[in-house]
Amino acid sequence: MTTVGVITRGKYGNRLIETIGSKTDMQVVHASVPDIIPDMIDEPHTFLKELDIDKSVFNADIIITYSLHPDLTVAIAHMAGKAGAKALIVPGGTSKAPLTELRSIQDQYGMLIEVEEICCALNEKPQTRDFCAQLSIPVLEICIKEDIIESVNVLRGAPCGSTWHMARGLVGTRVEEAPSKGGLLIQQYPCRAIRGNMGGIHRSAEIHKRAVEEALEKKK
Repeated sequence: MTTVGVITRGKYGNRLIETIGSKTDMQVVHASVPDIIPDMIDEPHTFLKELDIDKSVFNADIIITYSLHPDLTVAIAHMAGKAGAKALIVPGGTSKAPLTELRSIQDQYGMLIEVEEICCALNEKPQTRDFCAQLSIPVLEICIKEDIIESVNVLRGAPCGSTWHMARGLVGTRVEEAPSKGGLLIQQYPCRAIRGNMGGIHRSAEIHKRAVEEALEKKK
């Protein structure tokens, strides 16, 4: 059984823990860092040590950190590598993660490090196969009766749980309206993705719209 370690910060990461527990057969362990962290951390390894977070989170196959802080993320990456984690996933995009340093850590420990703005866009890699087979780019199975969506089965969903929210909302929708409504439902879901630009929640909505279109295409 794959074990996923989740490092939360404030509200970030809690939905992932809920989704893993309720929608997958994976085991989850978690630890947290403070919601308020200094903008600059001179000694991130010392800072992380003084936080005294639950070190068992590093005994996971895959670690997902919502530290959302470049300095702290580097320290976490080192600890994950030393513990023998297969992969580290860093949501939030490149603004929260120093890519040059993380690539160096990846090479040092032979650990995959994935930096992605939104986790529903994760592409499967050998080290993350078990996770991404259940939680990543959504895959749906849709049943139709008389041009109305009768049911939506989520075969693979977004780590935040938004895909299941969309699936429930699509029941009773006319087929021709379903893709656009699916995207709208994702934007209405209280996802933590960035809003107000062309990425973030809008990218997630487009990914889910395509998932609805692909599921409907299979019914033709």
